[in-house]
Amino acid sequence: MLVDSHCHLDYLERQGEDLAEIVARARRAGVARLVTISTKLSEFDAVRSIAERFDDVFCSVGVHPHEAAEEGQGDSERLLALAEHPKVVGIGETGLDYFYENSPRDAQQRSFRAHIDAARQSGLPLIVHARDADEDTIQILQEEYQRGAFPGLIHCFTAGPALAQAALSIGFFISLAGVLTFRKAEDLRATVRDIPLERLLVETDAPYLAPVPMRGKRNEPAYVVHTAEKLAEVKGAKIEEVTETTSRNFFKLFQKVPAPQ
Repeated sequence: MLVDSHCHLDYLERQGEDLAEIVARARRAGVARLVTISTKLSEFDAVRSIAERFDDVFCSVGVHPHEAAEEGQGDSERLLALAEHPKVVGIGETGLDYFYENSPRDAQQRSFRAHIDAARQSGLPLIVHARDADEDTIQILQEEYQRGAFPGLIHCFTAGPALAQAALSIGFFISLAGVLTFRKAEDLRATVRDIPLERLLVETDAPYLAPVPMRGKRNEPAYVVHTAEKLAEVKGAKIEEVTETTSRNFFKLFQKVPAPQ
């Protein structure tokens, strides 16, 4: 069994894809649970409706740092209200993106802290996006953790050991996407070798970042198996150990998601 802990099924649907077929292909590939991720509260209803359509699909609620200028949250009130829905199992994705800087840094940081407060109050895991912002991400996570613990993960991890160790030190998990399979990602693979398998998850971030050997294609949840296979190679482990452990890690973190019988 595998879990795709982070995908964007609403993006795929807007591209004209048949979600029933996509979910069916994921099931045939052994993917038992999918989490489709919110990036805008103005589009959250569409994300939630997809989760409601499929028994094995769940969702998050949150505002991507790219959208912080227009939809960033100043407090946790609205996030907490929306998180009461039974299909909402995480807070985010949130965080910091200084690569594109589609939103001002102060707006990103303010919204990030509001999401952290929602995770702290709800007990739902925080889903963190971090790109070219390791130093500020570490600082905010550590400052907020001192105010009270909260669960979470760094999604689509591509950073170096400093962010990895800071995240692990506050009990976070690390989620790996198709980037792990890329030819030029040896630095990432070196960092991942030092992260305990018991703290790792896998994801697709579909429709983006299709893993090798699917590079150049539109990504989808079924392809998470290729990231799991590369992770097994990097860790020198059997694929069965990787699938079992990463899935167990997922259910430990996303406690609102029922495990398959």
